[in-house]
Amino acid sequence: MTDALAATGRKIAEKGQHNLASLTYKAVSDMIRHRRLKGGHVIVEARLAETLGISRTPLREALQRLEGEGLVRKGDGRNYVVRQVDIGEYLQSLKLRLLIEPEAAVLSINAIPRRLLMSVRQEIHDLLDATAYHTDAHWFSDDNLHNMIIDHCGNAVMAKVLRELRATTRLFEIDRLKDRLKPDSTEHLVIIEAIDRGDVEETRRAVAQHIESLIAFTRMHLHVADL
Repeated sequence: MTDALAATGRKIAEKGQHNLASLTYKAVSDMIRHRRLKGGHVIVEARLAETLGISRTPLREALQRLEGEGLVRKGDGRNYVVRQVDIGEYLQSLKLRLLIEPEAAVLSINAIPRRLLMSVRQEIHDLLDATAYHTDAHWFSDDNLHNMIIDHCGNAVMAKVLRELRATTRLFEIDRLKDRLKPDSTEHLVIIEAIDRGDVEETRRAVAQHIESLIAFTRMHLHVADL
């Protein structure tokens, strides 16, 4: 195991046993996000638990939660595997988001607390004003914008589908997020302004244009045919 994984284990140990499964979940999801556990990687529970300095029980709970979110899957035998998303699945998932997420945003307009909306807006401005790029800050900003819509759309089935689709698109985007900082943040601000005004049509249009931008970006930079 790498020194980075060992360092993660020390951080968990320093926080003690309180809420160990949640801490382990965060540690493993961070490993996936930072590609210390890459797509297709087989997670050997005993080895990873030993590296993190924990028992296999909280690790298994964390992996089950990650499986529910679509970040890992059961492989051969009892081991989990980090999901690998190819470009076809990514673009198809974006096209499904294009059908659903604009409507979720419209449904959320009157339910999002203004304080939350302002907080997410400020977070995006801070990200754009930063003098250096920080991957985690970009992840958190992206999550907070989209989860704000999902959490307040008032449709549990729609929310569940969108969370699963975002887990899929996230796994593909891990290596490519840096190039999306400015367009993502700029498009996110347009969405927030439309929601803040309560403009139904502009909200729907802003979310659709954001997802279409992701599709166009992928086709342009990865030179893929229409899928």
